[in-house]
Amino acid sequence: MPAGMGGSLKWPVTAQPVFSTSSTQYHPIGTRGEDRFGRVFRYCLAGGTTLVAGNCLQAPAQLADHQDMTPSAAAIDDKTISVTPGATAGAADLYAGGIAVIDTTPGLGYSYPVNTHLAITASTLFVLQLAAGWTIQVALTATSRVSLYSNPYANVIQTPVTTLTNIVVGACVYPITNAQYGWVGVHGHFGTLIQGTPAVANSLSCPATAAGAAAINSGTLPIIGTIMDTGQDGKVEGVFWLL
Repeated sequence: MPAGMGGSLKWPVTAQPVFSTSSTQYHPIGTRGEDRFGRVFRYCLAGGTTLVAGNCLQAPAQLADHQDMTPSAAAIDDKTISVTPGATAGAADLYAGGIAVIDTTPGLGYSYPVNTHLAITASTLFVLQLAAGWTIQVALTATSRVSLYSNPYANVIQTPVTTLTNIVVGACVYPITNAQYGWVGVHGHFGTLIQGTPAVANSLSCPATAAGAAAINSGTLPIIGTIMDTGQDGKVEGVFWLL
């Protein structure tokens, strides 16, 4: 049974409450949930360290050696893609629930959801099994290139200081233990750590000069939401998230 029971969702009927952390996975990562107040959540896996309530969260840092990879030839209707990474290893199923994007012709523009793969050894060919019902639509050759993107809700971490290393995915609503499962807030009003003193109704973005915080939008970063009162530096305050 998940620790820290509390906070039910109206959709889907959930086996794991919002206010909980669990070593058992009860829902597919990325599952969308909604409470009776219209707030929207996503099911996630915590990565790195135990998450902090009120913090902004991001997807795990990108792995440049797993982008622009050379594939083996793959025919139309194949159910696998074989690629050779750069000098960075990776865990089994690191990209399960993520996508493989073909970024160079032939096959340019197609993306395929990944089901499973074995552990990744640096500079060594490995095989991606595509999700059920998905097959290669344009044959791949050694001149094609493949980039991998993990499920953004798998191995989520606190947003870092100053520079994001991946996209912002939501607000931490409960301290999910490292390597355990729980829910993050993505749309609606949630408590959020504030850096600076943004005026009420100002748009906010990440990152800030404090880890896990949101600050007044810089004009260049994506807007994550709108503050619902006059901001106080270092306080957790109401933010209407817009992810």
